[in-house]
Amino acid sequence: MQMIMQQAQKMQQQLQEAQAELAVAEVTGQAGNGLVEVTLTAGLEPRSVRIDPKIVDPDDVETLQDLVIGAMSDAVARAQELQQQKMGPLAGGLDMGGLGLPGA
Repeated sequence: MQMIMQQAQKMQQQLQEAQAELAVAEVTGQAGNGLVEVTLTAGLEPRSVRIDPKIVDPDDVETLQDLVIGAMSDAVARAQELQQQKMGPLAGGLDMGGLGLPGA
């Protein structure tokens, strides 16, 4: 039982460390071959938006809006990938293999 408690504490510590890393790690998504870039933390907090002046056309706001949404979606996908990399191994739970429990 003590071994299980030690594993649980270790996993909790690893989870907290991974969450702290994700809070400051930044990812950048882009659209339109880099004409629009959105930077977020891996915790999905917005950091910046960069729009190349070449794409700004007052007569075609819809294209700019689509590019911003595309860059945001790309950044979110990259953040989710980073979250999976950091948190994925922790999602497996405790190693109960040595206890002879069903399913372990």
